Amino acid sequence: MPQQRTDIRMIKDILRLKYQGALSHGAIARNLGISKGVVAKYLSLAGAAGLDWSAAADLDEASLERRLLGHSIAHSRVIEPDFARVHIELHRKGVTLMLLWQEYRAAHEGQRTWAYTQFCGHYKRFAKSLKRSMRQHRRAGEKLFIDYAGPTLELADGSRAQVFVAAMGASSYTFAWATLDQSMRSWLGAMARALSFYGGVPQLIVPDNPRALVSDACRYEPKLNETVRDFARHYGCSILPARPYSPKDKASAESAVQVVERWLMARLRHSVLADVAAVNVALTPLLASLNERAFQKLDGSRASLFATLDAPALSPLPAQPWQWASFKTVTVHIDYHVEVEAHRYSVPHALVGVKLEARITDALVELLHRGNRVACHARSARAGGFTTLDEHMPAAHRAHKQWTPERLIHWGSGIGADTGRFVTQLLRRFRHPEHGYRSCLGLLSLAKRYGPQRVEAACTLALELGAGRYRDVRDILANGRDLVARPAPEPQWVAPEHDNLRGAAYYH
Repeated sequence: MPQQRTDIRMIKDILRLKYQGALSHGAIARNLGISKGVVAKYLSLAGAAGLDWSAAADLDEASLERRLLGHSIAHSRVIEPDFARVHIELHRKGVTLMLLWQEYRAAHEGQRTWAYTQFCGHYKRFAKSLKRSMRQHRRAGEKLFIDYAGPTLELADGSRAQVFVAAMGASSYTFAWATLDQSMRSWLGAMARALSFYGGVPQLIVPDNPRALVSDACRYEPKLNETVRDFARHYGCSILPARPYSPKDKASAESAVQVVERWLMARLRHSVLADVAAVNVALTPLLASLNERAFQKLDGSRASLFATLDAPALSPLPAQPWQWASFKTVTVHIDYHVEVEAHRYSVPHALVGVKLEARITDALVELLHRGNRVACHARSARAGGFTTLDEHMPAAHRAHKQWTPERLIHWGSGIGADTGRFVTQLLRRFRHPEHGYRSCLGLLSLAKRYGPQRVEAACTLALELGAGRYRDVRDILANGRDLVARPAPEPQWVAPEHDNLRGAAYYH
């Protein structure tokens, strides 16, 4: 501990006991609870100043100090450090007591200052005199402590509003937000609003162990819900729950909750607000007043400390705010689609049979393979429907999709009129024209193999025979029946003209 300068009243007691009581140095030391060296020091100073008890008894403390210590007292007085500033500076990253002591010595060069051990001892006593919420050393921008207040606020419909509380570790800059419940969606929504309020992202967010966030509240390896981990990935921070039954791990949150309950919620205890939106409107001015209120034992306020300490150390917010997302493991079916909430979404066809992770937001469905996004679709509420991207289809399927009834008929007419009529007949045979696409594509393959002239001839023959299937044309071409010369059709018999014909007029 740093050495204490002996009080002037103690010095008068030393002189009294020595000169009036005639006690030995050891007896005086035992009687006053000091060392014999201190007794010898001040008796020596008294002798040098020509003081005995009769002369010292009538002097007041200031006169005795001047006579006994002389002009050297001004030079012997230690320059006290500004421990309030030291306490604030310690919150900055990389700042240590050794560095602050060196700066203190350099600023008062030529004057009497505390040695490093005394400097640390005096600071520790100062720190113990502070409030519990300001006693712990938190690095600037390092931790954000979060929790829900125990009390609730009454709403007009008879329900209760829950109050979420967040506080920065170094400055205790406080945020409060009302929610309907303490579900995971409410926790993460309030956390996102808190980061927006602070205008940046800390390195760590420290909650308690709520079931909404922590699926396994292990003391050493707590397991977070996948949606919570997605929130942390989006903001580039870590979420580290406090150890169970260890309130010191989140002392800043405990203190902030207490402050919010006393300075914000207590002021609204007689108000019955319509809904949580009205609660948040009422909390906003009270929250600003709380953060601007000056500290009792430190210079400044929560707002000023945040501006100088935490705000410069925070990481920037991402360009887009986080959106609620749930996760589901899905398997890619043989048609290269996955099913999410009764709707099917396509993925690259090479992933058939692979298990993927579906990230489902209010607007999007993202499919992830080993953490990499392989597909993204607008979310659809149409049960039984399909959402398919062309680039996910195999080449043959893409080519098939490009065909339409009009295009197929146009292609057939390009070969010949009868081929065009045959294609039209093929498409009309089915209730849905798509079912005839394969037959039409089969004709296309026949044209590549046998040539357009033979296909036109085969279609002509098929139409004459009343055949209307692809295989009929295929068989005609395979058997070469289109190459067989067909006899010219015989002229129709017409009765000759002669006199015995009475004609139609005869029967009138």
